[in-house]
Amino acid sequence: MVRAVDGVDIGVDRGETVCVVGESGCGKTVTAKTVLKLIDMPPGRIVAGSILWQGRDLVPLPPAAMRAIRSKEIGFIFQEPMTSLNPVYTVGDQIAETVRQHEGMSRRAAMDRAAEMLALVNIPNASRRVHDYPHQFSGGMRQRVMIAMALSCNPKMVIADEPTTALDVTIQAQILDLLNEMKQRLGMAVLLITHAMGVVAETAQRVVVMYAGKVVEEAPVGELFARPLHPYTQGLIRSIPRLDLAATEHRRLEAIPGTVPSLLNPPAGCRFAARCRHATPECSAAEPPLREAAPGHKVACIHAEAIAA
Repeated sequence: MVRAVDGVDIGVDRGETVCVVGESGCGKTVTAKTVLKLIDMPPGRIVAGSILWQGRDLVPLPPAAMRAIRSKEIGFIFQEPMTSLNPVYTVGDQIAETVRQHEGMSRRAAMDRAAEMLALVNIPNASRRVHDYPHQFSGGMRQRVMIAMALSCNPKMVIADEPTTALDVTIQAQILDLLNEMKQRLGMAVLLITHAMGVVAETAQRVVVMYAGKVVEEAPVGELFARPLHPYTQGLIRSIPRLDLAATEHRRLEAIPGTVPSLLNPPAGCRFAARCRHATPECSAAEPPLREAAPGHKVACIHAEAIAA
């Protein structure tokens, strides 16, 4: 048994963007998919805990009740649109299917809504392009189609699983601007999964840092970049390329030594201890709790204050 996500506790408020950040394999996507129970069960299963949506626990809900919540109340933008969109149906049909399922519209009305949504996400000639297939769109345009599909039923929250990973930086910026514009226009909450600290700085109001299936730090975005308390968070920030250095100043990118521990047999105590420059024997003795080190700033490190000082 692998505990891909272990004791993760994240809250998202109305109109807020929360970024979950961490390297590949830390549990970000499993966390996101578990909210809507999209993990494959079996072999995956929710062993304990609750998923509270507006005071209602989603864990015990049957499949039919979850289908009523997906897209209608919580939208999901998948990481790779080419594997998420059906290649043998037009994009209009795929958006319309979601609308007809939840809004009870006729096919014609649903196709009109699909065209409206494509226009909303700035796809030119939307009324014509609803009849095109996914392979007829570029990567950035396919991602816009995924956003249009996720927003087609005006959900109160959207979960975006690394929506800009395979896109060039110009298209990334356009997609992030579009998500922010839709959030402002519709007043929805956004849970954004990413491994890019630049995306976090540009997008989030609050940041959750995950490592090896656990939350190691949580803080408002400005506080996190100004005063990171966990050694792993500090390592992520130090690994960002610097553009403010003089042209004559050559500096190697800093890397975090070692590798992520296997979740088949996680180490005792702090899971980051083997890679941490500040580790002491106490770090491997017991698992550090996620505690509030400052107002709104939580960290799972027994040396956080000493490291910050």
